[in-house]
Amino acid sequence: MGGIVYTIIIGAVIGVLARFFKPGADPMGWILTILLGIAGAYIGSLVYGGGGLIGFIVSIICAIVLLFLYEVIRSKTAKR
Repeated sequence: MGGIVYTIIIGAVIGVLARFFKPGADPMGWILTILLGIAGAYIGSLVYGGGGLIGFIVSIICAIVLLFLYEVIRSKTAKR
């Protein structure tokens, strides 16, 4: 149970930081922000196997990339 709560908290922190560092408006709620952070942390752990500060920064960068991809997909579906 503690692992799930830890994952949600870390996902929220990474997602909020990714939205903070990426310029522009990001119209998404808390659940998508947490999912974005969790996905960024997962991909970041695949890219950089280590932990610590560098792993955290890599996770934020991955979450920012995912946020850009989310905007591209969202803008293409909105134009249809």
